[in-house]
Amino acid sequence: MAKLVASAQGVVKMDIQFQKGWDIAQAHSVALLYEEAFGVKFSSAIPDRLKRVEVIAKSFVPEFSFAAINKNGVVGLAGFQVLSGSLTGGIGATQLINDLGFWKGIWACMIFSLFERKPSARELVMDGIAVNAEFRGQGIGSELLDHIINYASENGFESVRLDVIDSNPRAKKLYESKGFVAIKSEYFPYLKRLIGFSGSTTMVLPIKSCG
Repeated sequence: MAKLVASAQGVVKMDIQFQKGWDIAQAHSVALLYEEAFGVKFSSAIPDRLKRVEVIAKSFVPEFSFAAINKNGVVGLAGFQVLSGSLTGGIGATQLINDLGFWKGIWACMIFSLFERKPSARELVMDGIAVNAEFRGQGIGSELLDHIINYASENGFESVRLDVIDSNPRAKKLYESKGFVAIKSEYFPYLKRLIGFSGSTTMVLPIKSCG
C-alpha cells in the first residue's frame, strides 16, 4: 500500500494499492485508460475509438500486469509479456475479424503485427505503462515499473526488455533511472502516418534473479 500525500499542486491525499492483476469486471474502464495512453498507436488499426476500446477490453488477460488501484478502480497499469502470455493476449485474427469484419480485421492484424515483440525463454517484455491523467506526477509509473522488475527478479527472468518511442523522452528518462540501457534504435519515418511515431529505442535491464 502506498499513501500519496497532498502536494503543493493540491493533489488530494489518497491510498493507492499496487497488485498483480485486477478484476476482469473492470475491463472496460481499464481499456479506456489503455486507450488514453496508447490509442494513437492503434488508431490506424481500428480508427473508430469506441470499437477500439471494445476490442481492447475483450483482449485483456489481467494476470500479465500490475495495477495501481484506489477505491474507484484502476488508475495505473503496467502490462508485460512472457512466453506464457501477455496483457493483451486476447487480440488475435479470429477476434478481430469477428468484431470488425473480414477486411477490417485483416487490416488490424497487419497493423498490430508491427508492434509484436516476442520474448525469449528467460526474458520479460514490457507492454508499456499507463497512468490516469489525474494521477500523473505522483510516482505511480515508477512504482509500477519497480513491481515489474521485482517480479522478473523473483521469477527467474534474466532481463526485462522494452521499446520506448522517440516522442516519449520522459518515459526514456524513467527507464534510464531504473538502470535500463539502450541497445538499439530504429527509425522508420515512412511509417509515422500509419503508427503515430517515426522511431523507437530498445532498452534492456539485466536481472539478478532472487527466485
